[in-house]
Amino acid sequence: MTTISASEVNKLRQITGAGMMDCKKALVESNGDFEIAIDYLRKKGQKISANRADRSANEGAVIAITNSQNSVGIILELNCETDFVAKNDDFIAFANAIAQTALTHKPANIDALLTFEVEGAILADKLQEYVAKIGEKISIGRYQLVEDINVVAYIHSGNRIGVLVTLNHENTEANNIAAKDVAMQIAAMNPVAVNKEQVDASIVNREIEIGKEQARAEGKPEAMLEKIALGKLNKFYQENTLLNQLFVKDASANVAQMLNSVEKDLTVNSFYRVALGQ
Repeated sequence: MTTISASEVNKLRQITGAGMMDCKKALVESNGDFEIAIDYLRKKGQKISANRADRSANEGAVIAITNSQNSVGIILELNCETDFVAKNDDFIAFANAIAQTALTHKPANIDALLTFEVEGAILADKLQEYVAKIGEKISIGRYQLVEDINVVAYIHSGNRIGVLVTLNHENTEANNIAAKDVAMQIAAMNPVAVNKEQVDASIVNREIEIGKEQARAEGKPEAMLEKIALGKLNKFYQENTLLNQLFVKDASANVAQMLNSVEKDLTVNSFYRVALGQ
């Protein structure tokens, strides 16, 4: 039997909000695998928080910007070790300088980005300068280049969450206001996909299996499990896919309906959300 430490139990409790004994049993049953333990708790009907086991302790800043034509967007995460450094004005300015360089040169990935000059030096070398200067590890955690007909950027909560949203129509003032509202929705509600068609098959299968186990635990007949699980899956789509989520500013409509009210057939092509530690 896998030995589960008190610290591991406490970590799962912090992640899920479940009770200590439930967390210990879940970890024992899953041989210490946190993702499997989370699924175990959900299958047993536990109401757990939205936190995931893969959250890290990284600090830093998230930057999301676009060019003046709203045709190119950049989102990146510059990591450091402490909150003290992350809130420093020089650190934020450095993160913005990196993003501006990326916006100018449009590198395809982090490795390419590191070869460009930022603040008078090649970025790879500049990062090492910052490490020597402040005594903390500084690195680019995530980076995404986006090009589309209309890209809108949003930064939330003191550079802790950044979002890029792409729309299918040109960047009029009304469309951009709507896109900003959608970006705020994404920052707050963290959808898994734009719509149900874009949800990864592994997530769909996982939710169906969890739905079946929940129904089985409630004593529902085996012949009904599939139907009940599909019903739960539809609720999952409503709560976790962007266009089907209720609009946070007006719960009388979902996001798709809100966008269509701004301009006929206006919708989201894609979105990119980066949050520190997620």
